[in-house]
Amino acid sequence: DAVVLEAFAEIDARWHARLTDLDIAVDDVPRMLPRDPETVQWPVEVTADGPIPLARLIPSGMDSQGRATKARILLFRRPLESRAKKGADLLDLVHEVLVQQVAAHLGVDEDTIDPPPT
Repeated sequence: DAVVLEAFAEIDARWHARLTDLDIAVDDVPRMLPRDPETVQWPVEVTADGPIPLARLIPSGMDSQGRATKARILLFRRPLESRAKKGADLLDLVHEVLVQQVAAHLGVDEDTIDPPPT
């Protein structure tokens, strides 16, 4: 998706050497939902708005044929779009979610990935 590529461009420019082992994908909706939306506590690899996942970091591993797989950030299109009022809002939201996910992937603080303006 063009929005994802645009939102990721600045992060990739700064962190490209450390992100070569990471893929980014987009799915329409999350396939994981909480059992109890009122008390859900998502792990660090899930970025959510309350009970609704917006993205998930899937760690590297092995596929069913025993081949190594890259880590992957999976963004969920419909929950992201439903939270953005216009195109610029969607770009900002996707960027924010990617910052959180890349920080989780690299094990660093979000401000390290995307420093606040000085």
